[in-house]
Amino acid sequence: MARNIRVFGLGLAVALFAGWVAFPRALYVQRRQPIEFQHKTHAEKSGDAQCSDCHVLRDDGAFAGIPPKETCAGCHSERIGTSKAEAILVDNYIKPGQEIPWLVYARQPANVWFSHAVHVRRAALACAECHSTYGKSDGVRVYEQDRISGYSRDVMKMSDCESCHRRRNVEVGCLGCHE
Repeated sequence: MARNIRVFGLGLAVALFAGWVAFPRALYVQRRQPIEFQHKTHAEKSGDAQCSDCHVLRDDGAFAGIPPKETCAGCHSERIGTSKAEAILVDNYIKPGQEIPWLVYARQPANVWFSHAVHVRRAALACAECHSTYGKSDGVRVYEQDRISGYSRDVMKMSDCESCHRRRNVEVGCLGCHE
């Protein structure tokens, strides 16, 4: 009887380890961003910049996405500091005119329609409500890509949106978000 309990306990421990440690490591591949970007440094040195200074909404209200290299070149046409990241930015992307191949944490599935304009302008949500304090970070976190779906581990889940809408008593039918 005691032996059966030990075998069961060992089997349970192995299963838990496989599920919590081994499977996620096998499912996700870790990749680094092309440049170690520091939101906090940019916000402080530019006089407390706002998210919308670099991450803009187009005139039609659609989100323009990650800033193009021209946005960075506005300040970094030449090196202004001594960091390795800035040297990479200027030498590898700005001067040769190459777009920075950022890995996108928040790319949504093709069947999801999301309007930043509705949430930022109409609902007056601060960026930090969905993106946490990422804008005050000292570095970029490791990008973890699901080997099966190709999406980032950080992509927002439907349950995140649903709970926010519930807290604010906002009703949106399925077609409000899904095409």
